[in-house]
Amino acid sequence: MIVVDVNVIVYLWMPGMFTEAAERLLSHDSDWVTSTLWRSEFRNVLAGYFRKKALTLKEVSTILEHAENQLDGKEYRVPSEAVFTQIAESNCSAYDCEYVALAKDLGVHLITADKKMLREFPKTCIPLNSFLKN
Repeated sequence: MIVVDVNVIVYLWMPGMFTEAAERLLSHDSDWVTSTLWRSEFRNVLAGYFRKKALTLKEVSTILEHAENQLDGKEYRVPSEAVFTQIAESNCSAYDCEYVALAKDLGVHLITADKKMLREFPKTCIPLNSFLKN
């Protein structure tokens, strides 16, 4: 089991510089869990693609359906106190600290492409790009 933040989910479902890494991560460990926050963040990313006309409404709907099916039953609510404990220890956003708090609570690693999270929480976070081919 691993915790993934929204950028890993985005890279899996949207072509980008770390899509290959996200696919390799999924084949390495398919037991992904995340915060319920991912849905709002993912919708926001897709909204940007939709507004730029890079995706149609039908494409957005299909991507959402697949991503939501993948993570169905693998989403956790994170207590505010746990989030603020991480906020107190870092300069990361509350959003980012929510993923970190979840990983720490579950005793697993958080996979991310977020440089700030990697720098602030090196014992908890593993870089997504470490799953790229060498």
